[in-house]
Amino acid sequence: MLFAQRFVPGMADGTVTVTFRRWRRPQAVVGRRYRTPAGMIAVDALDEVDPAAITDDDARRAGYPDAAALRADLRGPDDAPVLRVAFHVVDEPDPRALLAADDDLGADDVAAITARLARLDAAAPDGPWTAAVLALIAEQPAVRAGDLAARLGRERLAFKADVRKLKALGLTESLPVGYRLSPRGEAYRRAVSPPPRG
Repeated sequence: MLFAQRFVPGMADGTVTVTFRRWRRPQAVVGRRYRTPAGMIAVDALDEVDPAAITDDDARRAGYPDAAALRADLRGPDDAPVLRVAFHVVDEPDPRALLAADDDLGADDVAAITARLARLDAAAPDGPWTAAVLALIAEQPAVRAGDLAARLGRERLAFKADVRKLKALGLTESLPVGYRLSPRGEAYRRAVSPPPRG
């Protein structure tokens, strides 16, 4: 789920525990966990509400000074239902971060990653891309996504979507600007492209 940066401190300290969204159909499921800038959250409740019935108390729990400010900030079509999503931050490490940090790769791990990358390449309408993107991020860490995409002749949003696929495999990490290979990504590249012997 997407949250603006201004809500992150309140989410982290437990003062922000609800969010209100205009959704034509729910984009969250009770009991599921979602990654956010504040870490993993678990959705506790999901209810359709009348925007006029949102209280100042609810608004403060959503990170707003009052209900009027919250209503003014609601995005989406006016005829879409407004949903109140109650959540709590899960005090556990992000499994994706744990995976990214795991650089102890055996032969089976390398083979499994190679197979996953091959499937991504095979499914791509414009042909294989995973090796080129991993190599570019390794050579150009902390470079804007748009600049990296341009170097490969790619459209920025499609490039970013592909990098997210690599992140889901634990191979890359997002930086405030751009990306870098994770320890797992570096270990994988070493395993499949060992340095030449001197």
